Amino acid sequence: MRVLIVESDPNLGWLWKRHLERFSALVAVVADQDSAVAHLEAEAVDIIVLDLVLTTGSAIAVADYAAYRQPEARIVFVTNTSFFSDGSIFQHIPNACAFLPSATPPDDLAAVVEHYGSAH
Repeated sequence: MRVLIVESDPNLGWLWKRHLERFSALVAVVADQDSAVAHLEAEAVDIIVLDLVLTTGSAIAVADYAAYRQPEARIVFVTNTSFFSDGSIFQHIPNACAFLPSATPPDDLAAVVEHYGSAH
């Protein structure tokens, strides 16, 4: 399973990466829209863990690009806001498969990613 984590907080990205590697995932961590797009241009991924609120760039732009460039890649959105808490993210982003709070325990996040990412 190939995972791309797009998370502005390097500590959180590293924590999630470590937990996902326990599932034998190959994990890359990037911090912004430009780095995510560059990674998606160069590498195939099965699943993307994408913070809805990035410090630099737009998570929605990353999701749109992923839908175009790698339509089979699923997206697990994480956020520390109530934005899209009504579930409407699934109406706007066709490859979204989960929407979790950033405070989700890393083991639980890894289990969700493994579930959706290993379906490929």
